[in-house]
Formats: sequence, structure tokens, C-alpha cells
Amino acid sequence: MAREFPVTEHVAKSSRHTTFYLSCGPADAPLIIFVHGWPELSLSWRHQLPCFASLGFRAIAPDMRGYGRSSVYRAHEDYRLEVIVEDMLELLGTLGADKAVWVGHDWGSPVVWSLASHHPSHCYAVANLCVPYLPAGFSVDNLISLVDRAIYPASTYPAGQWDYQLFYEENFDKARTEFEADVSATIRALFRKGNPDLKGKPSRTAHVRRDGGWFSGRGKAPSLPRDDDVVSEQDLAVYVAALQRNGFFGPDSWYMNRTRNAQYAKLAKAGGRLTLPALFLHGRYDYTCQTVDTRLAEPMRASCDDLTEAIVDSGHWMAQEKPAAVNSAIARWLASRLPTLWAPPLDRAGK
Repeated sequence: MAREFPVTEHVAKSSRHTTFYLSCGPADAPLIIFVHGWPELSLSWRHQLPCFASLGFRAIAPDMRGYGRSSVYRAHEDYRLEVIVEDMLELLGTLGADKAVWVGHDWGSPVVWSLASHHPSHCYAVANLCVPYLPAGFSVDNLISLVDRAIYPASTYPAGQWDYQLFYEENFDKARTEFEADVSATIRALFRKGNPDLKGKPSRTAHVRRDGGWFSGRGKAPSLPRDDDVVSEQDLAVYVAALQRNGFFGPDSWYMNRTRNAQYAKLAKAGGRLTLPALFLHGRYDYTCQTVDTRLAEPMRASCDDLTEAIVDSGHWMAQEKPAAVNSAIARWLASRLPTLWAPPLDRAGK
């Protein structure tokens, strides 16, 4: 029987930044670090931490800058990928290691892809959910060229499903205050499972500028029932408390650095080509990061020498909606591509 490990809370603090993180598993085990996206928390990996601890890893999930109990900053440029990557390298050093398996989702994916492209020596391998690798940089300019024009005709949807990213740049304060008007309603409206019936239809993220906001110009999110397939009442309370305390300035500012992030991408090693093992999990019903049957994943495929792909029947919040499928896909990949690192507890004990 696999040993069960508690999830414990920790803080890594330096003169430049403070990172709160969750940890699960033996301190001497190889590291697997899970990096969340917008607008989430370390809590988003609650289904993954005990699973990978039981499989022989020390599983770590930080609150990213601007979130939870990590440092919050008041300038947009403080949320560019370059400094966020430095946060993760600093955390790695605090954990007493120089390498980890890195797993990202949503905005956590560009962080993890950047670690792989700029600091491959600190990566055993990388896995990402929903957001593929863009070697030219995770920028709306590079995304628009890959839009599926059968769903998003250029005359109606010039920015395709990425319209919402331009709304942040043009109406930042309006976007932020809309999310903050009723944080519980915001999280309940956003955290929904995938809907097969919406396949082939424009994502709601394509209408944000036209509608004058995320929620059809209402000024706040509609009051929808919580989707129990994604988030429990207890988990919802944690998200709401953190986002009410810190607000959305930090989370939304991640979208305000496209030029800086594109410049950072130019500094990648080997021209951005990745040779280490990489896993990408497609969300079949993720209609913003729509990588199934579109061109969005093509730059990743062209730039990764050791890429494994799998499709999960989920929407965007994959790790929370379909944790068993996600955990299984990552575990299979680790066992296949990193056999010398893969060491379940009984093997590590020499039994």
C-alpha cells in the first residue's frame, strides 16, 4: 500500500521575493513542482500533490507572485515572465535542489516553458496543461496568427478567442474592478467544467471587447451555482478569501507584458528549441486554448525534440475537473521518459 503524506505549508523568503508553497512527500525525493495560472492558487494542485508524493516525489505547489500568500506588487512590469522565472529558480534553491520536473497550467505553462527554454539545466523535464509552447513568446501577437478562422472569421473576430487579452490592455481598471465586484460570483462563473455542446462555437473570450467586459457589460459576474465537478465549497472559500485580500491587480497584470515577454523569449537558449522530455495535455473542451484540431500546437511540435501529447476530456480547469486522467497521463509519461528518476517509495527504500 502506498504511503500517505500530509500536505504542509511553507514560506520561502528572500530580500527580493516571498513565495508561499505547499509541500507533500519525502524531503529527499526528486522534486516535481506544479505552477498554477490565472486566477488560481497552489490549492489548484490539491489533487496532484498527494498522488505524486505517494509515487516517490516531493511535490511542491507555490502561490505565484500576486496570489495568495506570496508577494504582491503594484507595477505591471513586476509580473513579466523573466522575474517570475527567477522566483521559481529561487524557490528551487530554497528547496535544496538544482533540478525539478516542472508542471504548469494556464499562465503557469509559459512560466514552465520559459524555464525549459532559458534554464534547461534546472529541468529534468516539463509538462504543461492547456497552453502550448510558443518559442517566439507567449504574446497575443503570436497567438492571433494561429486563430482558427473557420470559427473566428477575421472580419468579425480579428483577435479570435484572444480578444480578452486586448481588453486588459485597453481597459485594465474596468477588467479588474469587474472581477473584484463580487469575487465569489467571479470564481463560480469562471470555474466551470468543459461543455461538449459548445464545440465549434466561438469562445466567450472572443466577445469581451465587443461586450464591454467579461460578463456582457454587467459590471460583475452573474450569480451562478458552484460547479461541484471543479471546485468544492471549501475550496471556493479559499480562492475567494485570497482574491478578496489581494485583489485582481496582480493576476491581471500578467497579461500586461506582451512586449517584455516577447523580448525575453529572444534570449532563450538554442533559439528556443527544447531537447528535454516534454508532455502536453490538450483539453478537448477548452475553447480558448483550443489545441485539438487547430494550428495552435504547431509551433510547439516544430520546436520540441521529445514531445509526448495526450488529450483529456475536460475544459480549461483540467487538473481540478479531471484529476485522475491528468495524474495518470503525467505518471505514464514520467515512467516512460524518466525511468532513472522514476522511483516509487518501495524502490527508493531498496525493497
